[in-house]
Amino acid sequence: MALVNNPLFARYFARFGGRNEERGNREHRQEMLAGLSGLVMEVGPGNGLNFPHYPRSVREVVAVEPEPYLRSRAVEAAADAPVPIRVADGTADELPAADGSVDAVVVSGLLCSVADVPAALAEFHRVLRPGGQLRFYEHVRSRDVLFAGFQQAADLVWPRLMGGCHVHRQTRAAIEQVFTIETCRGFRFPPDAFYWPVAPRILGIARKEE
Repeated sequence: MALVNNPLFARYFARFGGRNEERGNREHRQEMLAGLSGLVMEVGPGNGLNFPHYPRSVREVVAVEPEPYLRSRAVEAAADAPVPIRVADGTADELPAADGSVDAVVVSGLLCSVADVPAALAEFHRVLRPGGQLRFYEHVRSRDVLFAGFQQAADLVWPRLMGGCHVHRQTRAAIEQVFTIETCRGFRFPPDAFYWPVAPRILGIARKEE
């Protein structure tokens, strides 16, 4: 299994990744995780910013983080979480779970950076039970043509600076190829980030067919 080793970006993310929590990102995480129960697999948790917001109805979270430094920080964050969290090695296209064994998969800020989005979504589909949910909070290509052009230009350099993150992906369309989207809302975050290429966001729930 090829894991990700990106120490410079990992340390940058661990230090600055939570800078917008006080500006409304905390509430977005709470919205994404509300109502979850059973066994949840979070893919790419980073340093564990979602961990404090899991509802107590969740039996266990298996948090799969490929980057070693972020994985160590996630282990630290898991100790203070309100639900049991087990941090594991793994990648989005090779998850440590049996077919149909997971009630929900959670991703936030992940599908921008995986090498193969269809392969990752197919793997989420594999591990989810029939009727299981994909909870997602991702930045996406803007529906505004001019801003999307700006994102396309930014994508020439942004991935090199930000750990492989692409700002021009049509993530909702990719999810719809594999899952049934039940709810999805788009918004700009932070609201005043008019020239920030990762400002267009989507947050929602998709489901694996029964």
